[in-house]
Amino acid sequence: MRILFVADGRSPIALNWLRYWLERGDEVFLASTFACKIDLPLAGLRIVPVAFSGTKSAPRPGSVKKGGLWGARSLGLRTVIRQLLGPLTIPRAAPALRRFVEEAQPDLVHALRIPYEGMLAADALAASPIPLLISVWGNDFTLHAPATPLMRHYTTWALHVADALHADCQRDVRLAREWGFAPEKPTLVTPGNGGIRTDLFYPPQALQSEPLVINPRGFRAYVRNDTFFKAIPLVLAAKPEARFLCASMAGESQAEKWIRDLGIGSAVELLAPMPHAEMADLFRRASLVVSPAIHDGTPNSLLEALACGCFPIAGDLESIREWITPEVNGLLVDPGDPAALAAAILRGLNDPALRQRAAQANAKIIAERAEYNANMQKAAGFYKTITDSKVC
Repeated sequence: MRILFVADGRSPIALNWLRYWLERGDEVFLASTFACKIDLPLAGLRIVPVAFSGTKSAPRPGSVKKGGLWGARSLGLRTVIRQLLGPLTIPRAAPALRRFVEEAQPDLVHALRIPYEGMLAADALAASPIPLLISVWGNDFTLHAPATPLMRHYTTWALHVADALHADCQRDVRLAREWGFAPEKPTLVTPGNGGIRTDLFYPPQALQSEPLVINPRGFRAYVRNDTFFKAIPLVLAAKPEARFLCASMAGESQAEKWIRDLGIGSAVELLAPMPHAEMADLFRRASLVVSPAIHDGTPNSLLEALACGCFPIAGDLESIREWITPEVNGLLVDPGDPAALAAAILRGLNDPALRQRAAQANAKIIAERAEYNANMQKAAGFYKTITDSKVC
């Protein structure tokens, strides 16, 4: 099969998805919305910037820049600017993608997330017979789609043009229908990165007793890291031996300011971005994983932590409840309430029996619903369904 992906070529999630088809022997093309260097045997690579993704200072996903438009302190401003003006760049970028599609002649085009890759692909393929599959990532509908009239228009347009939809939670299938995705069009629900590679993410021989808490989310506009840092001194007041690891926050001035203001420097370590293997080791060391998001689908880092035996504490969202049942295999809290988050962290640290039961339940959930090879085989069958139905 000849497959053309429209994605951020720097994203580990996107690359994990592409790698499966390359290993299977398919011919894979990538239209990347960000400049990238990829050590994969692609049949073709084209950079197609959209929504200011051609800005030279744009960081790699998960990396940290201290200032400017792409710094963590300007996350909210950057998101607003892209939501207001990003859709205006789509008509100008679409011809370049259209030419690449005409050159590659793929059997299928797959755009990984709606803003702005799915929007771009829909504009480029509106009159094309080549089938278009769009993946929905965690906050496409809840954060981005309703933000501005243009975002609403292009989200609806992308769903109208798309022949099929892939989502990482059932909630987003429901929301897609509400946004106009036709009920007769096919859908697939699997983790956004294809699933968990259990040869890499697996539990330790014995669950950890060390009171170590990890926040793997880095800085994102929809993650309440302010809540997380404000909860830390509340935890330390009751459990001074607790320690906190913060992924992809090394050198981030906002995190450093919170640490200084709250007087928690001895208990917190800000980590640089690291490879998956090192993250897996950290998850196996930690007792708890914390994900205080206000918008989310199925966070890949949360599934990775579950696979490594971490006890999860997350924002109480509809999508997260598809994976976590409170008091059974994790705890859910108001992501804007530091006291509630601190209480949940203390509950998890002080209740090893709960953590043990949760680890057993989560191991079963990962095996049944999130294993990489099983999910990618479903995706392969889904691809065939799409291309076969389009031919018919």
